[in-house]
Amino acid sequence: MAKGQERSSNWLVVPQAAQALDQMKFEIAQELGIQIPADGYMGYIASRDNGAIGGNITRRLVQMAEQQLSGQTGMTR
Repeated sequence: MAKGQERSSNWLVVPQAAQALDQMKFEIAQELGIQIPADGYMGYIASRDNGAIGGNITRRLVQMAEQQLSGQTGMTR
């Protein structure tokens, strides 16, 4: 997320998670071959690409939660 931008309706239960989520966003974008501008502003990226990034973030977070609930420690993709 670019500096100075606030999440409008999405708030984090653990505010320290924002940095981890941003890092995940950049990792997933790189895996998908989507270039995110250095300033972090995503406004010029196609909606389809933003949706792909968000969908993959959600998929990965659900996978991590399922693994945690099942007692597994390693993360697979």
